[in-house]
Amino acid sequence: MTIDARLDMRPTALPSAPTIALLTSPILPTLLKLALPNAIAMVGTTLVAVAETSYIGRLGTEPLAGIALVFPFVMLTQMMSAGAMGGGVSSAVSRALGAGDRDRAATLALHAAMIGACAGLFFTVMMLAFGRDFYSLLGGRGGVLQEAMQYSHVLFAGAIAIWLVNTLASVVRGTGDMRIPSVTLIGTALVQIAVGGALGLGLFGLPKFGMGGVAAGQFTAFTLGAMFLAWYLVSGRSRLTLNFAGFKFQRDMFFDILKVGAVSCLAPLQTVLTVLIFTKILAGYGAETLAGYGMGSRLEFLLTPIAFAFGVASVPMVGMAMGAGLVTRARQVAWIAGAAAGITVGAIGLIVAAKPSLWISMFTSDPGVTAAAHAYFTWAGPAFVFFGIGVCLYFSSQGAAKVGGPVMAGTARLLMVGGGGWWLASTGSPAWTLFALVGAAMAVYGLGTALSIRLTRWSK
Repeated sequence: MTIDARLDMRPTALPSAPTIALLTSPILPTLLKLALPNAIAMVGTTLVAVAETSYIGRLGTEPLAGIALVFPFVMLTQMMSAGAMGGGVSSAVSRALGAGDRDRAATLALHAAMIGACAGLFFTVMMLAFGRDFYSLLGGRGGVLQEAMQYSHVLFAGAIAIWLVNTLASVVRGTGDMRIPSVTLIGTALVQIAVGGALGLGLFGLPKFGMGGVAAGQFTAFTLGAMFLAWYLVSGRSRLTLNFAGFKFQRDMFFDILKVGAVSCLAPLQTVLTVLIFTKILAGYGAETLAGYGMGSRLEFLLTPIAFAFGVASVPMVGMAMGAGLVTRARQVAWIAGAAAGITVGAIGLIVAAKPSLWISMFTSDPGVTAAAHAYFTWAGPAFVFFGIGVCLYFSSQGAAKVGGPVMAGTARLLMVGGGGWWLASTGSPAWTLFALVGAAMAVYGLGTALSIRLTRWSK
């Protein structure tokens, strides 16, 4: 029986035309069509990372080492709001739409916004109150710690805006619309680059605020982005219009989002803990090695959005298929998306492994920093393919509301890095052995995630 025939037999309300298109169109062309806007938006994210690292590199070695301390927490905020809880939001919305229940999808969107606002406030309070303690535990001292604090205070004052942008964008993505979230992220990237550069370096006659000025770019950009997405969802222009008049708090709505989003938050936490452990270990190898690893780990985080582009594109396709009872199609979407992400990210990993200077030379000419970053890419770069597969399949599993297996694979990676890294450091092993461990842990993560999905039974 065809998919169209099975949809015709459904006794409940039929999905909308855009939803039916995602349920019946050929998988790979549809996936690529949805992934393309996300990939373009990720170009903006990459430009931000390159620009900010370039700005900070001009400010000196201490600011460059300082951003290595703050960056894991910045990415934790982004990954939890966009990938983890955001995936839970998109999953819940898309499953409701796949079942033909638009009213439930709209109510879920409002509950999601409340979750995003509360989570952003939590990050603001935690980082403003305990940020210095966190960075000190990672080995931050003296001028490096001061530079880290200048950046951190400004950026995390705007954590609510970051969470709202990513939460509301996830609501829109859950409807199958990838264009508006991508346009919003590109716009925020451009504002962040312009404002951060102008205030950080004192361009165009403005005062030079250093690290605080660079962080102000992100604060400003995400505040404007949150305002735009809120207007878009309320204005009636989106596929899902928010209805405040008939809104009521419903515990099952929070549970529908959190049963995926809350568990998923463990995955970025594990990823960031992996980086934090290595940051702590490598702090004992000197500022040059720490800065070199920070440069390498930043590219790793930038490859996450590439896998994110495919993974997030798969969430509404998987979620709507699950909501419509098309489990076989949902699994096919996941495997095709994982393969596409692995090929793309793996190709980049091989390029930087063969020619690390393509990335390193953009930020520094310091020989010590260059040597450390070169060693990282040589040993970890070839394993990026497994990282891409694991990240993408993690998103696909969100669409099916089955995230336990990928989270366990992330746990295995964390334990491998923590235990193995501690042992290598305690025996006085050179830094390159730690970088080789990073690559091996990526392979365990990717293969473990794929195996967990293969063995997990998906059902509506």
